[in-house]
Amino acid sequence: MLKHLLYFLKRIHRFSGSILYINLVCMMLIGVLESVGIFLLVPLIGITGIMKFSTGNIPFVHWFNSLFSGMSITVTLILILGIYVLLMIGQSVFKRSQSILGVKIQQGFVRHLRDDTYRSLMGADWQFYLRKRKSDLINIMISEILKVNAAIQLFLNFMSSIILMLIQVGVALYLSVKMTVFILSFGIILILFSRTFRKKSKILGMKTFQLNQSYLAGITDQFNGMKDIKSNSLVESHMNWFMDISEEMEDNQVQMTKLNSTSQMIFKIVSAFLIAVFVFFSIRMFKEEPAQVMMIMAIFSRLWPSLQSIQSNLENMGVTIPSLSALVTLQQECLEAKEMENTDNHLVQPIDLTYGIDCRNVTFSYQQSDGALALNHINLHIPANKMTAVVGSSGAGKSTLIDLLMGLNQPDSGEVVIDGVTLTSDRLLALRKSISYIPQDPFLFNSTVRDNLLMIDPDASEEHLWEALEFAAAAEFVKNLPQGLDTLIGDRGIRLSGGERQRLVLARAILRKPSILILDEATSALDSENEAKIQQAIDRLKGKMTIIAIAHRLTTIRNADQVLIMDKGKIIQQGDRSLVKQRIAMEVG
Repeated sequence: MLKHLLYFLKRIHRFSGSILYINLVCMMLIGVLESVGIFLLVPLIGITGIMKFSTGNIPFVHWFNSLFSGMSITVTLILILGIYVLLMIGQSVFKRSQSILGVKIQQGFVRHLRDDTYRSLMGADWQFYLRKRKSDLINIMISEILKVNAAIQLFLNFMSSIILMLIQVGVALYLSVKMTVFILSFGIILILFSRTFRKKSKILGMKTFQLNQSYLAGITDQFNGMKDIKSNSLVESHMNWFMDISEEMEDNQVQMTKLNSTSQMIFKIVSAFLIAVFVFFSIRMFKEEPAQVMMIMAIFSRLWPSLQSIQSNLENMGVTIPSLSALVTLQQECLEAKEMENTDNHLVQPIDLTYGIDCRNVTFSYQQSDGALALNHINLHIPANKMTAVVGSSGAGKSTLIDLLMGLNQPDSGEVVIDGVTLTSDRLLALRKSISYIPQDPFLFNSTVRDNLLMIDPDASEEHLWEALEFAAAAEFVKNLPQGLDTLIGDRGIRLSGGERQRLVLARAILRKPSILILDEATSALDSENEAKIQQAIDRLKGKMTIIAIAHRLTTIRNADQVLIMDKGKIIQQGDRSLVKQRIAMEVG
């Protein structure tokens, strides 16, 4: 626990700087004002003579006694109570300022932590995302960062409690050494015995973390597959899973409440016992001096809640440890999987492909246990401003090859060369700024047609938007939408047909004016009519950019300038469009 807390403390120190110490000073002022106001009120009232109080052991009282000498009891009492009120006003003002400053530090650091984590995730390579479950990353970004926020707040509260308690102990020792030591001894013993509660809270915190992961992963998968669930009558089985995990989450929260309430119950029982002991001994020791009893009760009422707060914060911090650990681990993994150095995006210019792309003896594997190669000694040349088609059965290595050409994967051996220069991490951003990629499953935001187009070029004019739509054979259906460009298209474009979604994604790709257009089986799920429309749009792009198309059906790439046929990670045939005609004839035959 301490290791992770120290890690985040160092980070919050770097983030906040001197403001963190100003906040701590405010805490100390609050403690001084609060302690002075409460602990010294009773002795000062004793000066008036209203209450019998022995002041022999409290030197500062003599100074106040001489200050108020000659004044009437009423005037003295009013002045003393006025001093107390002023102290409380000062304490309240400082406490308000400290609370606001504390929240600014905390929320600013959490925002910094959230931004930094997201930047790390965006900078991680594609292999990192192949290893990770997306719902786990979402869980950390949404739920666990909030728990880290809570942990930071708990630790700041813990530090505040320590500071306040030290100040209160100093004042209390000044007033009554015996009673202060007695209270502290009981409190320290209780904190030591409560280690069992802290261990259990850490275990329950880990279970909470795991249940939250499973819950988010399960409902994400189910919502993504809702069509299959309903179509295949799987509602009941998924409801059973949901009810089981909900019951586990409920039981876990009940166990945490039981743990916390048991701990608080023990403190309250001990508190009641101590109060009874104090009252008994106070009356026996000080006879009929109620002011002394009040002072002792004031000491107890201030020190004991501080000790209880320390114990409670330690328990609650134990619950957040899995979240701290998960965030630290994630950031370390992102750092290890860092794809490229931080570069000013605006300073990097896209590559204007003039010669072509080459793969020279490239091999690649996904580090499978059997050591199988996904790409096996690939040698090829993709000429600039031509259309190259890659065909082959499922699992042949087509998509893996495309990922390699886009720099998402790095070859185990060999090299990828762009216009005669080896593709290295410092050129990845320039390459990707020159690429428009269209996947088989088109990616669209739950927003308007306009917003989905502008995401690629925020400065595009209305004319350019319609020009791109016309080029992609999408202008007609967009004009017929209820609000045209401003029509909401639903989650992942669900309100559009498959062909319309694909043509809209193609329009977005064209709007970027890329040097390289990559189509990853972009027409495989479409009917012949929509496939023909997209094929016509692609044909109009030939000669204007380098087109790389993956396809299952040979008919969709009949106009390609070059064809690569892959099988089991190898290129088994390579040729021009005549090769496509031969293969089509073989399939028909």
